[in-house]
Amino acid sequence: MSEHHFDRLEGQDPDRREADLFARLPGQISHAMTNAPGWAAHLSGVDPQTVRDRAALASLPVLRKPELMAAQQKAPPFGGFAAGDASSFARIFMSPGPIWEPQGEGDDPWSAARAFHAAGFRAGDIVHNALAYQMTPGGFILDHGARALGCAVYPAGVGNTETQVDAIAALRPAGYAGTPDYLKVLLDKAAELGRDVSSLTKALVSGGALFPSLRAEYESRGVSVLQAYATADLGVIAYETIPDDGLIVNENMIVEIVRPGTGTPVTDGEVGELVVTTFKQSYPLIRFGTGDLSALLPGRSACGRTNMRLKGWMGRADQRTKVKGMFVDPKQIAEVLARHPEVARARLVVERNGEQDAMRLLFEAEGAEIADALAASLRDVTKLGGDVERVKMGSLPNDGKVISDERNYES
Repeated sequence: MSEHHFDRLEGQDPDRREADLFARLPGQISHAMTNAPGWAAHLSGVDPQTVRDRAALASLPVLRKPELMAAQQKAPPFGGFAAGDASSFARIFMSPGPIWEPQGEGDDPWSAARAFHAAGFRAGDIVHNALAYQMTPGGFILDHGARALGCAVYPAGVGNTETQVDAIAALRPAGYAGTPDYLKVLLDKAAELGRDVSSLTKALVSGGALFPSLRAEYESRGVSVLQAYATADLGVIAYETIPDDGLIVNENMIVEIVRPGTGTPVTDGEVGELVVTTFKQSYPLIRFGTGDLSALLPGRSACGRTNMRLKGWMGRADQRTKVKGMFVDPKQIAEVLARHPEVARARLVVERNGEQDAMRLLFEAEGAEIADALAASLRDVTKLGGDVERVKMGSLPNDGKVISDERNYES
């Protein structure tokens, strides 16, 4: 095993990995159906012992977030999909939707430690963690992973940028963890204030797209940045080991790429929806549809890790869109518009403003000026600020699109 690998699993023979995962899968499905009534109903009629290869797995229904949200509304908080009641979990989180998520078992419940290791972090490093710790699990996902690796963590969270810069200057952390955009905010503020933050030489980013131009800027400023693809439900699904060389699928999970809206796997290399099966005992997820688009890359990584590689996050299979690390859902835009019945039609446009995500709510309306009230509602519902722009009546397409993601992921 290379010293650059987290453990021996990363370099094992792919056929052996596949055989091990599918030897364990029947027991995991049986566990879920026995201990979680939501899974018993969702997989009704399935014989777990027959699910021993990818073809058999592909015959099971995909559980997507709208279905999970509906189940949680009927049977809060977890819709019967957790193997335990709410009091049995160390923490409970609420992500936009809303979707309730329990913290899983173990020191690294979201399997983030190997992503930190791949990004160059080692035991004894101090990590400046700038993902949110409030309500959503983002901050805890990275916090647990870094500490499981043996790092110390400064739980900076979001906001209070000057205070965060002061903390970096005082603590001299080896690296940053957080969204891709916010690291630039910190570096720019430090330059403005004349603070020395040169201890930051590496970063693990998640919660948004790492654009090539932004990665290049960080490199020019002495910070090597790699990214992890994670969700609140599943934890770290894949992580970078070499810039722009795809993302290595994490160990102990089965990843499929399916045709959006179906459960049918696509051919290798074809873009489709990412569907994931995990082996967590407390919160088992079997064929869980992320709603994210990706594709498998051919061949193996030059880093020596042997698991399959994802091309990366390529947008949404639905219109639910991640902005500044937070999901914005069409239901939320509907809630905004319900407060303003004078709006005839609206569309949320997500774009890039410099190196940061930005939102514009385009709307058609007659009569009174309501832009300020709409902007306030947008912030209240989505917890994100955005511009509001009135457009000519009849100018927005009648195509059913509520959220339009117009960011260029290739630049």
